[in-house]
Amino acid sequence: MTNSKLLEQFRSFYFRNYPDDMEIQISYFSIFGGLGWDIDTSKPINELIQELIVENFDILNEKINVLIDTEPTHKRLLQALAVGDRRIFSAFKRAGLNNGNGGGALNYLQDVGLIQMEYSRERHPREANPSAKLKRRDARHRVSHKVLFSHPFVRFWFYFIAPQIKNIKNKDYEPLHANIAAHLNSYTSLIFEELSEVLLNYNLRDAQIISSGSYWDAHLEIDILTLTDDNKIYVSECKWTNHIINKKELHKLREKCVKLDILPSQIILFSKRGFSKELQQLKGSSLALYSCEDFEALVKSSSKDELIENFI
Repeated sequence: MTNSKLLEQFRSFYFRNYPDDMEIQISYFSIFGGLGWDIDTSKPINELIQELIVENFDILNEKINVLIDTEPTHKRLLQALAVGDRRIFSAFKRAGLNNGNGGGALNYLQDVGLIQMEYSRERHPREANPSAKLKRRDARHRVSHKVLFSHPFVRFWFYFIAPQIKNIKNKDYEPLHANIAAHLNSYTSLIFEELSEVLLNYNLRDAQIISSGSYWDAHLEIDILTLTDDNKIYVSECKWTNHIINKKELHKLREKCVKLDILPSQIILFSKRGFSKELQQLKGSSLALYSCEDFEALVKSSSKDELIENFI
């Protein structure tokens, strides 16, 4: 379903800072969203990170430690969730946790509102064929739920800042900024995907959505799979890259649908930098194309009166 909390934060960020366009809005929101500070979006991102985050490191680190109860397992799990595939079991493994202490950390972080669950819609092979003899790989497969961060800034902190704490305290900032330069697009992709689902579901607001979110199983992943009560299926892929999207992405998504044995009512592609002419010519009732400027719909329907209090 539509992530109303993320939508509220997105709108609040816009009316607090009035960025020049939606690409800037999404880019800066992915870092500072939820922080609740005024952001001068005319300044370069790396300059703002240094000025607002690095130079306020002690203040922010103290507040983060209060939120996680200064517990090492909480910190390790958040770092693993931030940089990994968001699956619970793989995050436990990355963080060196087991189901006991990992589960306890997960529950605590949910209770304090730092993360929220995204439940898998995968069916275990045993459910589909209860009496069948399964291959060892299928029999051992565990359906794993995923985790979403409730505030973009918290994920940014544990993705980029927390791994560099020692360097930051030593005032050696080069490794931090080099890592951000190398991985910022990849980092922003998840926020873009989350916001794309919000926009898709906003445009489907007259329909009754019965299930929505990313889809994953042991063999493939789809960024967004949305089902409505009139038996319509919407599938989407989201690309936050610095090049236009071409027909190849459409073919790849159609192949995934064949493997899942679904016939989508509409395929939707979301792109940071737009689409090839060939794709644009295919646009119609079965294919929708969304670029950054289309996200204006999420703020046009709201007002500055909707500014919310953020967690810091």
